[in-house]
Parts: sequence; structure tokens; C-alpha cells
Amino acid sequence: MSPSPGISLLVYAVVAIIALIVLIARYRLNPFIVITLVSVALALVAGMPASGVVASYEAGVGKTLGHIALVVALGTMLGKMMAESGGAEQVARTLIDRFGERNAHWAMVCIAFLVGLPLFFEVGFVLLVPIAFTVARRVGVSILMVGLPMVAGLSVVHALVPPHPAAMLAVQAYQASVGQTLFYAILIGIPTAIIAGPVYAKFIVPHIHLPAENPLARQFLDREPRQKLPSFGLTMATILLPVVLMLLGGWANLISTPGSAFNSFLLFIGNSVIALLLATLLSFWTLGIAQGFNRDSILKFTNECLAPTASITLLVGAGGGLNRILIDSGVTNQIVGLAQDFHLSPLLMGWLFAALMRVATGSATVAMTTASGIVAPVALGLGYPHPELLVLATGAGSVIFSHVNDGGFWLIKEYFNMTVAQTFKTWTVLETLISVVAFALTLGLAQVI
Repeated sequence: MSPSPGISLLVYAVVAIIALIVLIARYRLNPFIVITLVSVALALVAGMPASGVVASYEAGVGKTLGHIALVVALGTMLGKMMAESGGAEQVARTLIDRFGERNAHWAMVCIAFLVGLPLFFEVGFVLLVPIAFTVARRVGVSILMVGLPMVAGLSVVHALVPPHPAAMLAVQAYQASVGQTLFYAILIGIPTAIIAGPVYAKFIVPHIHLPAENPLARQFLDREPRQKLPSFGLTMATILLPVVLMLLGGWANLISTPGSAFNSFLLFIGNSVIALLLATLLSFWTLGIAQGFNRDSILKFTNECLAPTASITLLVGAGGGLNRILIDSGVTNQIVGLAQDFHLSPLLMGWLFAALMRVATGSATVAMTTASGIVAPVALGLGYPHPELLVLATGAGSVIFSHVNDGGFWLIKEYFNMTVAQTFKTWTVLETLISVVAFALTLGLAQVI
């Protein structure tokens, strides 16, 4: 008796993911080539028309790069200006003075938790990574000791805390209270970020040995030390400008009348690309001209910082292509259908659906929005009394087990100069810790309220 088409699709997807991991991690083949080949092979084996395979893959790459390429480029320019002006150095000094050198990893998780509130993960990462490199150099520790707490803080707010865009979409789907969700998210998010960030970093970093040279770090660190540094307030005002603008955009419909000219203006400046563009332009003055740099120097800085991002951008785009193949081939529909066959509690259903979608597509935002759209009607029909906890459970599931089809996986790998295996041991485990710990705390909270 032959297996059903649906089961066959799931088997093909599992084999494809295993092939990706083995070819990249074991045989050290070029990740971009491997992801492209495996995506095409999966599409053909799954029965997609040969004439549509390349178009599907290109659509996924194009859709992903349409946003990520702009975000990475603008964020890297802003980061370069922070580094060259000494702004990152000033932030590092202030944080180290406030927290003490032995607690620099705690400083990074705190600032990431704050800065990451309205930002997609990639935006917050490229904004903060220059600070992480500078802090690591000043304290004399591995970039992972401060970098892992930083990405833990960013990932927690990405998954759990309104007004982050993904969390807000789930709040709307479940008809939850924004205020209560925010309160519960902070209650659960802080211990989750602590466990997955500083605590896990202390455990894993001694076992990860990075190369002495990091090409991406060099653009932030290899420069003449400046005698005059921009103030902490000026630097933070510049880096937090996109945060404030995106907050305004996220709350535009509450601040203003939907459809009005002011509402359209808030939505426009709150767009991540526009917000980063405005912040980057501001940095040319606050961290450039005002610090004694001329236009030629600023042009040189912005040109220099783009070249190292090329490989990252390609890998993120390839992951988007694989995501599209998984969707168009019907794999994601089969995962959803399989999960619906089991009668699960709304909380477990939200977490499990999001986890399955995350593993299949690599996108936390897609996982969260898809899972909440499926679970919300069920939860509302059952009259589940705590929709705010459904937001948290779904968000927790959406970040589990980041692997090679997730753009964030490649950002972490390339910026921190790790091998694929090291990225699994650090980033993938960290994301899974966030998912499991946040879900466990959500279950515990459900028993109390």
C-alpha cells in the first residue's frame, strides 16, 4: 500500500531539510548553491510543474530581498556611522560603567529588549551589532558572550511583546487586550531572555572557539581611536529614532483617525525602510558632520560597509526561495492539516502550529500569523478566557529551532563568523530555549490567572 500524497510531501520536506544540513555542515558546500539546488529538487519531487519551479523560487527570493536587502543596507550604514564616529564606543563605555565589565552581557540583553520592541529582528540586529563588537573588544571577551544575550533580547520581544508587528497581528487575530498582553509578555519575557541569553551564553561560549579574524567586525573596529566621542544621549537619540518612528507607525490608528492625512503620514514614517532611511540620514549629521567628518569621508564609510553584506543578503534571499517552494508545493498545508487531526488545547495548539510552521518556513512572523489565523476561530468557538496567553503561546512556538531556511540563522552565522555547526549549538539552541521556556511559563501563568 503506497503512502498518501500528503505523507509523501512531508517525507520529501524532511529529507530536503536533512540534505541541507548535511551538505552544508558536513561537506561544507556553498550554502547559497545548496539551498537553491535542494529547493528546486524538492519542488520537482513534490510534483510542481517544471515550468513553474524557477518562478516560484524567484518569487520567494525577490519578496524576501525586497525588504531584507534594504533593511540590511540601511542598518549597516547606520551601524558604520556609529562605529566610525565613536558613538558605539561611547554607548559601550556608558553601559560598562553602569553595569560593570563583568556584567556587560546583562547590559546587552537590556538594551536589546528596549530597542527591539517595534523592530523586526533583522533591523534590531544590524542596529546593535556594532555596539556588541565594541563592547566585546573593550571587555576582552568573545563576541558571543555579548552577542548571544543581545540576540536573545531581540528574539524575545520579536516573539512575545507588543507593539512588535508580529505580536500585534496575533493580538488582533485572538481579539486580545494589548495592555494585558504587554504586561504578561514582559512578565514572561524577562526571565525567558535571561535564561536564553546571559545564562546560556555563560554555559556555551567556553565551548565555541571562533577564528581570530572576523571580516565583518573589522569594519566596525579597525579604525583610529577618536579623542572626541559623540555624547551617549546623541548616539542613543540617533539609534532610537527608527524605534520611535516605528512605534508611531504601529500605533497610528490609535493616535489618529484611520484614513486621515496624519494617519497616512504616521504609517509612512513608521515603515521600517523609511524609518531606517531617516535615521541613517540623521546619522550623517549627528555622527558625521557634527563630529568633524566631511562628505567624502561619509561616502567612503557607507561604500565600505556594503561589500561584506553581499553574502548575507544572498543567503537570506535563498532562504526566502526555499520558503516559497515549501508553500507552493503544499508542504505547509500538509503540516497544518496533520496538526488539526489531533484534538489539542488552544494553548498547545497555538504553540505547536507555530512551531511546525516555523520549522517548515523559517519565518517567525509567517509562523505566528499563520498559526494565530488557524487557532483563533477554534479558541473563540471554545470560549477560551485568556486570549492574551494565546498570543504568548503562539509567539513562543514561532521562534523554535531556527535552522538553514531562516534568514536570521545566516545573519548570526556570518556576523559572528561561526561555522554552521557552531551556529546550531549557539543560535538554534538559544531560539529553542526561548520557545520552550516562554511556553512553559505561559502554561504556568494560565494555571494562576
